[in-house]
Amino acid sequence: MKTKFCLAKSCLAKSCLTIAAALLALTAFSYGQVGTDVKDAAKDTGKATKKAAVKTGHATEKAADKTEDTTESAAKKTGHATKKAAVKTGEATEKAADKTGDATKTVAKDTGKGVKKGTKAVGHGVKKGAEKTEDVVK
Repeated sequence: MKTKFCLAKSCLAKSCLTIAAALLALTAFSYGQVGTDVKDAAKDTGKATKKAAVKTGHATEKAADKTEDTTESAAKKTGHATKKAAVKTGEATEKAADKTGDATKTVAKDTGKGVKKGTKAVGHGVKKGAEKTEDVVK
């Protein structure tokens, strides 16, 4: 048996092996590049997340400050309104007490006059009764 040596087949086989090796190397490089890209993307995402968290923290702090200022202002206004209401209530109570005192004084005077008139009438009636008794006795 004689072995035939074919140059064409040998070249083709070598070319196929070379292309296969090149594709294998390219595939490994591609996977390595993808790994690096993913790693870089993860770092970028981490940085963006941190930046967003910091901004959110600042916004929350500002909102809290505004809420505090508004609450303080509202508390001051409420306190002032309460104080005004208390003063007005005190004044109204004082006026009512004065009016009650005046009315009581007037009623007392009227009662005194009524008692005086009643006493006079009773006294006059007693006097007449006494005179009648005296007349009857005589």
